[in-house]
Amino acid sequence: MSKIGKTKAVEARASLRQYVPTTKRMTLETLKQMLAQYKMVYIKPNVGMFGNGVIRVEQAESGKAEEKEKEKEQLFSYQSGVTVRKFKTFEEMYASISRVTKSRPYLAQKGIHLLKYRGNRFDLRVMVQKTPLQTWETTGIIGRVAHPSKIVTNFHNGGTLKSVETLLHSYLPGSQRKGYIKKLRTLGVQIANAMNARYKGVKEIGVDVALDHDLHPWILEVNTSPDPFIFRRLTDKRIFAKIRRYSRSYSRL
Repeated sequence: MSKIGKTKAVEARASLRQYVPTTKRMTLETLKQMLAQYKMVYIKPNVGMFGNGVIRVEQAESGKAEEKEKEKEQLFSYQSGVTVRKFKTFEEMYASISRVTKSRPYLAQKGIHLLKYRGNRFDLRVMVQKTPLQTWETTGIIGRVAHPSKIVTNFHNGGTLKSVETLLHSYLPGSQRKGYIKKLRTLGVQIANAMNARYKGVKEIGVDVALDHDLHPWILEVNTSPDPFIFRRLTDKRIFAKIRRYSRSYSRL
């Protein structure tokens, strides 16, 4: 269940490292350093589901105002749920975050500025399963559009489900879109093989993939107990039918 452990399993494959955003165990020092470098960082419980407990932390660029004006600036902020809190200093902000996270282990991850659909951020869930022939296959890709006031895209946290074709329509023409989706399917299988090398009992994974403005895919998280039922909401019913058939072959459904 450890997100750090699963991140290390993926990073063990040199070919996959370019897709993994910098991810570290959260401490005062690691968060401060990553904020200074990336300006936006997501922190999340090392063990958790459905986007619960995820916090978006930001450091604003300091302007060229006079020193007196600078003193009034609130350079640090974080959003938890729908609430945004702002602070003048990192230390004040970290103290507030610590009251939210308490003693639970958290990780800090480089923030990716997600593509948007009709003004709302989205990412993708890539479902990869062991086939009855014991090979890995990407059986479904679905898009998750965040609720306008939230930072997470999870369906169980107010997100909306859309087909990957719909979400990529305004970013890629038809022929390129098909090729890009094929690359995502291949990436899913590569991630499954990396996970299987470390966790032998894994039969399925759900990979949360963020796309930045260069359409570079980023592996945000690998779930080893993904919800298959979100794929029922796709118009193409063959996708969920295959997911269910494969799940039954290893006694998941």
